[in-house]
Amino acid sequence: MSKFAEAIETYKEQVAELGLGISEDLLTAVAKGLGPSIYNADSSKVSSSDPEELARVKNNFLIGKLGLTDSPALDAAIDEVVEKLGSSNRNKYRAVVYALLVIKFGKEDLYA
Repeated sequence: MSKFAEAIETYKEQVAELGLGISEDLLTAVAKGLGPSIYNADSSKVSSSDPEELARVKNNFLIGKLGLTDSPALDAAIDEVVEKLGSSNRNKYRAVVYALLVIKFGKEDLYA
């Protein structure tokens, strides 16, 4: 099994365990978009306790990639996703976080 396939399996397990309802196609497309960062233990996860990390998610992904306009709704969406994954969950995989944000803002077409 390739490293990419292993990563996708890990993400699928988390999605199933938490009942998040993310399609495998979307999860795979988001993971591909993240490139080699999914293979690094640190960059493959989102640290929800680090304000700088959350700002990067907002600025680089929500605004930069999804083309959204900066607003309090973006911060609220990130908080909502963190809550879905469990604030004490140490494995908030970036691909899963991003896929949930894509769904939240109805931007699945960007990954079709």
